[in-house]
Amino acid sequence: MEDASGLHQLLLANLEHLRPWMGWVTAEPLSLEERRGKITEWCARWDAGEDFSYAIVEDAGGELLGGCGLHRRSAPDGLELGYWVRGDRTGQGVATDAARALVVAAFSVDGISHVEIHHDAANAASRRIPEKVGFTCIGERPDDVVAPAEAGIDVIWRLDRNRA
Repeated sequence: MEDASGLHQLLLANLEHLRPWMGWVTAEPLSLEERRGKITEWCARWDAGEDFSYAIVEDAGGELLGGCGLHRRSAPDGLELGYWVRGDRTGQGVATDAARALVVAAFSVDGISHVEIHHDAANAASRRIPEKVGFTCIGERPDDVVAPAEAGIDVIWRLDRNRA
């Protein structure tokens, strides 16, 4: 909760950068009080073991760079990994480093056999992350278009515990 104001400002400053790819941006802009409510929801889902949301923070100065998380969306023994990075820090390895750290975190959870990354086929930047981290593309499937730049094709990448 201590990061609520910083996260709020970061999101407001990056809405147009995120809007093409992130369906949740359609609910923005939230007020700071609404943002605190979202963080409270995230904490409750963490405590319930449903979702694990993290801030991406720069080591050097503690600056907020984005967000990432692990989500129970695919299978009881799997977690889906997601990420977003502020517009002025894309292409600098921030999301890749966050994804690597989340893979370690995911496989520290008992019973997790695999991690997946899903992204829209039109999102070339998101495609590079699972490639760099060692995921294998296991297929594509039609998906609802929830953001303006999406093609409606979900690309699914998987990393099994025994290959991590």
